Amino acid sequence: MAEYQTTRPRSAAAGAAIIDEGLRAHMIKVYGLMSLGMLITAGTAWAVGSNDTMLNAIFATPLRWVVMFLPLVMVFAFSAMIDRMSVASAQLFFYVYSAAMGLSLAFIFALYTGTSIAATFLTTAIAFASLSLYGYTTKRDLTAMGSFLVMGLIGLIAASLINIFLASSALAFAVSVIGVLIFAGLTAYDTQSIKNEYVEHARHGDSEWLGKSAIMGALRLYLDFINLFMSMLHFAGDRG
Repeated sequence: MAEYQTTRPRSAAAGAAIIDEGLRAHMIKVYGLMSLGMLITAGTAWAVGSNDTMLNAIFATPLRWVVMFLPLVMVFAFSAMIDRMSVASAQLFFYVYSAAMGLSLAFIFALYTGTSIAATFLTTAIAFASLSLYGYTTKRDLTAMGSFLVMGLIGLIAASLINIFLASSALAFAVSVIGVLIFAGLTAYDTQSIKNEYVEHARHGDSEWLGKSAIMGALRLYLDFINLFMSMLHFAGDRG
């Protein structure tokens, strides 16, 4: 009996250690995919944004509406199709989506100075890393905060769409400030959520689910970073 009682805690500890090791590998994969997506986005945005001919061909014509709304359509389509896609197809879709996002963001090189873009990106990276680390390490349950932030995000999207037609500088400023707060909170919340989802499903050993989960986690953090960066750029960026 004593031998059984000794063996059981050891087995539980070994199982927990395996899950911890798997979690670290899973999060490294999430951040790796997200980083590669960011590189694709940055490269696409710079390639188009530094070419006046391409900028005029896209953003000085009705094509700009297609470019602006394409990432939004793609992310909803991705969420709807992910269960029917293979891991390789989902990963390829994420990379294509990252390029589409870069195309839609190319206009910032025509509006803001290169120094301002670089400084804002660095600031965003530091803030994102700190917030994500908090979400990963905190013992506080952020679920309630997440529900509040999602409702705020819906309102923020609605206000942004309305302001496309109103072109109100005051509303744009308010959206930027609120956007910084919302996406800062979502970064911590999404990191904790990705961590908890892995721990919940890891025992089942479904490698396909874990592969898709890493891609969806990368997409969530990628969107948090992009939107935090854009909110900060609109709020504090120097226009060229």
